[in-house]
Amino acid sequence: MSEKDKKLTYEQAALELENVVNLLEKGDLPLEESIKMFEKGISLVRFCNKELDDIEKRITILVEGKEGLEEKDFQPNEQ
Repeated sequence: MSEKDKKLTYEQAALELENVVNLLEKGDLPLEESIKMFEKGISLVRFCNKELDDIEKRITILVEGKEGLEEKDFQPNEQ
């Protein structure tokens, strides 16, 4: 993923992924360009999945407090 892609929000990445899918579904692109679009789509899917995983972990941290709702600092690489 390029430096530009790392600054995307989840919503921007999802919209860009939708555009990539639409282009690929049309079938108008040359083969080489289709492959590049497919690679970009895979990169966007991975980015979106990571963002969703991080959000899920944050929610779990909030909900699993021992004495009711407890907020802890979230570390993205924490398991």
